[in-house]
Amino acid sequence: MKKHILFLLGFFLLMSGVFAESPFSEPTQNPNVRYRLFPTQNMWTFLKLDTMTGRIWQVQYSIRGEEYRFETILSSTDITDILKQEKTVGRFTLHPTTNTYNFIMLDQIDGYTYQVQWDINIENRFVLPIKAVQ
Repeated sequence: MKKHILFLLGFFLLMSGVFAESPFSEPTQNPNVRYRLFPTQNMWTFLKLDTMTGRIWQVQYSIRGEEYRFETILSSTDITDILKQEKTVGRFTLHPTTNTYNFIMLDQIDGYTYQVQWDINIENRFVLPIKAVQ
């Protein structure tokens, strides 16, 4: 009887691991580099972040041909210039949200946050500051 219970317990543990959703495994990246790639929930699209200035590009790869592969500016604004901040490698990072098209960009030195939205259509791309409520 003990053998049957142990067998069933082992079987259920094994099957729960087989059918469990595994999170997307992101490659380890060095946080102290000028540029980093962040995956989106769209398998073809990544965001390239300049960790020193907060500038962002949308990068798309494709197996359908060269015309589907591109890198385009999402935000050309150098946030450190506008706010008169020190340019430091690793200052900015991106955090995904549960919304496919949105990320939160964090200034890891001063704590400022920004909503980043990428999209295929240029008119739907933006980076907006998130105002702190006191």
